[in-house]
Amino acid sequence: MAKQTSKLYGEGSDSSINIISEGTLIKGDIIAKGDIRIDGELVGNISAKGKLVVGSNGKINGEVVCNNIEVSGFIKGKVSTSELLNMKSTSKIEGDIIAGKLSVEPGAIFSGTCAMRGASTNNETTKKQ
Repeated sequence: MAKQTSKLYGEGSDSSINIISEGTLIKGDIIAKGDIRIDGELVGNISAKGKLVVGSNGKINGEVVCNNIEVSGFIKGKVSTSELLNMKSTSKIEGDIIAGKLSVEPGAIFSGTCAMRGASTNNETTKKQ
């Protein structure tokens, strides 16, 4: 039992999964070391070292920063991923995207700018002189 509890609080970041169920509204920022699934609504920013899944009824109004993101629902705000952003056919994103790789299914809606960077590059912007 002690091993399971410690994994839930960050020692085993790959094994923790956080679920925000449909009908749940969270106002505030979320910071997680593991994976997150949102089927409810988040008004605030989210940062996760794992994968973020936004279900078809999920809504986020705020900045999103995660390693991998799969969207079937709605995001309004800046979206940054170091690896893959997968937009399913039911997804809608209103905001700027920065992604290592982008996958867009027919029917997905996107309004904003998109910058693609290799997954191995760091998140620093190009130096301007």
